Amino acid sequence: MYLLLVPACGYFYWRSRKEPAYRQRMAERFAWQKVPEQAMGGLIVHAVSVGEVVAATPLIKALQQQYPTLRLTISCTTPTASERIRQSFADSVYQCYLPLDTPGNIKRWLNKLQPQAVIILETELWPNLLQQCRRALIPTIVVNARLSAKSARGYRRWYGFSRLALDNISLLLAQNTATVRRFKALGCQAQYQVTGNLKFDMTLPPTLHSQVEQLQPQLANRQIWVAGSTHDGEDAQLLAAYQQLKPQFPQLLLILVPRHPQRFNAVAELISQSGLVLTRRSDYSEITADTDVLLGDSMGELLIWYQLADLVFIGGSLIRRGGHNPLEAMVFAKAIQTGPHVFNFAQAYQWLAQDNAVNWVSDVSSLVNSTAQLLTQHTLAAAQGQAAQALYQRHGGASKRICQAIAEYLGTDCGQFTVREEGANISWYQADVFAHGDELSFNPAVWQQQQAVIGQSQGRNIAWFIKHRHSRFVLRHYYRGGLIGKILSDKFSLEPLLQSRAMAEYALLRHMRRSNLPVPRPLAAQYCKHRFSYQSDLVIELIDDSQDLATLLSAGQTLTALQWQQLGQLIARFHQQGIYHSDLNCHNILLDKHLRFWLIDFDKCAVKAPGAWQQANLQRLLRSLHKERKQQAHFAWQPEQWPAVLQGYQQQFADRN
Repeated sequence: MYLLLVPACGYFYWRSRKEPAYRQRMAERFAWQKVPEQAMGGLIVHAVSVGEVVAATPLIKALQQQYPTLRLTISCTTPTASERIRQSFADSVYQCYLPLDTPGNIKRWLNKLQPQAVIILETELWPNLLQQCRRALIPTIVVNARLSAKSARGYRRWYGFSRLALDNISLLLAQNTATVRRFKALGCQAQYQVTGNLKFDMTLPPTLHSQVEQLQPQLANRQIWVAGSTHDGEDAQLLAAYQQLKPQFPQLLLILVPRHPQRFNAVAELISQSGLVLTRRSDYSEITADTDVLLGDSMGELLIWYQLADLVFIGGSLIRRGGHNPLEAMVFAKAIQTGPHVFNFAQAYQWLAQDNAVNWVSDVSSLVNSTAQLLTQHTLAAAQGQAAQALYQRHGGASKRICQAIAEYLGTDCGQFTVREEGANISWYQADVFAHGDELSFNPAVWQQQQAVIGQSQGRNIAWFIKHRHSRFVLRHYYRGGLIGKILSDKFSLEPLLQSRAMAEYALLRHMRRSNLPVPRPLAAQYCKHRFSYQSDLVIELIDDSQDLATLLSAGQTLTALQWQQLGQLIARFHQQGIYHSDLNCHNILLDKHLRFWLIDFDKCAVKAPGAWQQANLQRLLRSLHKERKQQAHFAWQPEQWPAVLQGYQQQFADRN
């Protein structure tokens, strides 16, 4: 990815010769921009270009309603998409370019925005983005996912590279069951759900109506045939068909919109060589009665042409490209033509065919016959358009389903999460516990003055137990251990915010709670940056009426064989989720009043792939039990009870398999 930086910058320069916006805001391409505080701690929605922004618009609005206190960040890669975001959302979102996909750029970007989740539209699966999110325990949610059989073969061909992306998806919300099946066949271990196609919920841009009205006078009395998203090999056939149709339909105007901007000049040359009168949209000259072909060589205007059309040909289908999205034509109730190669949108075309709302063509002759029929038989064209529009409306609601699936996955804490920045200090907190952050302090003396301290733990790392309003929580300051701890005490070598001790433990606790593991709820964390070091604090929920296993056994209370089995099952559940507890001992296991086990103290812990660490974890717990038994004569544990732990552990894995 670093090697690709030079050609990427060269591409931006080349594009900027015609579109100056490509050389503007370059700082965002490397995540060097200043991020406003209100954009921190929200959700990122990545939509690569205009089409994806259009598709994402209803979802973004649904997320704004679901999380009214969170600021959404919308990222994209093209200036036209950025402009579309600005037109649709103004200042209600923070918008920026997705940085070039190098580890450094992505780390910087994530550390600045500190998102709770990254939501990616369709299959814009950049490996460093997904890997860095996984390492920071930021969920990556792929929505509106679509994977054709051809694309799946490509993923399989480059399997080693594609694994870098596929292994790091948290939740995949697919358009159809075929996509789920193909992702599973590729070994993607994400959670899956079929939620439908967002493009059936498309929100039209507010400026569309006025843009159409401006063009209508120039197109009065013209029959308009739009060929959208065409590829090399299709334009010549469309022009040949137009030349045969022109004598019968002298008022016919072909609006030809190539899929890729780099082909605009080549298609313009092809039209001129055909002897047809050409008008280029990019020249913004008037469309006269003599114009045969309008070349749609401007970006982001396909919806305008579709609304003005009498009938629409969807490109990428006369060649083995797989066809393009017919939904934008369907929303305007247009008669649709397509070639035979539509595997990219097979489901949509299957539904259209079932409702007799699509016209199949394969060559110049069939193009001429189909177009002549639809231009002559207005009732037929109108009926097909209405059937297509009804189909579009029938399959709506994906944005609501996707938003609900995201909310269920992220949990209720997501909507209350807040970031506060005060100079070099950054804190995360749950606003339902600490209203607006004014009530939050990481200084135990403040809580003592309020007579809110209800206890404290002993030892080097003192934890303060605090009662505040209806909440009871534990405040812990991070200290260094070993010899260096005697010198630096609580100062750690400077590292990025997301990798700092408190923030990493906070994120890990949230990750485990999303997996329904019994751990305390994280309530707040603080990162205090100094010149060459930082300090950290963490606030977690206090598990009411609980005792750690060491204290309970030291008091002579015994556990039944069933309870030891339940403890083994609990540890197995954590291991199944890849949770490595760096200090799994009997002091970090709690038993509450309902006789449920909890794990605590996840400092320096991580998510790991299965390995030898799992057995080492169990041995660490066994050693701690032996140690306590040697030190305390009345410690209520015997080595004969350990097999019950192993039995529960193995049973949990057996049940899962």
